[in-house]
Amino acid sequence: MAKGKIYVVGMGPGNKDNMSFKAFDSMKKSDILIGHKTYISLVKDMFPEKELIKSAMKKEIDRCNETLKLAESGKIVSLISSGESGVYGMAGIMLEIALDSDVDVEIVPGITASNAGASVVGAPIMHDHATISLSNLLTDWELITKRIDLASQGDFVISFYNP
Repeated sequence: MAKGKIYVVGMGPGNKDNMSFKAFDSMKKSDILIGHKTYISLVKDMFPEKELIKSAMKKEIDRCNETLKLAESGKIVSLISSGESGVYGMAGIMLEIALDSDVDVEIVPGITASNAGASVVGAPIMHDHATISLSNLLTDWELITKRIDLASQGDFVISFYNP
């Protein structure tokens, strides 16, 4: 059986104009695209010939397990994330799950929402900055507020995410 491959694709902040050529090419090379239902809806018209697998929020580990299973069966699979897959995306989880597998995993970077947003409002991030998630799914709210307080003391540009 042929060995499959996994692309963990950061598809940018939600439209083809902000997607890298590499992200597009990785998805084009894939047999299957798998991701959150919102992300699949953003790419389905670009890749009508692809098998598309979508799932809901809080199913990240299930998506990664399914991605690995498909790749181990010989498929080329793109696991897609919005923005950058290494920033509050699927890259870390996928690498951890595939650690003991011989399937090749390639991380395909994408444009983060904070960088795209800064460009849209004409406020490029020129110097030091901090990125803080406001999600308390995996982090206690007390720690989040401490991070906000400490970053604000450093006079950083702060990008807040609320996935």
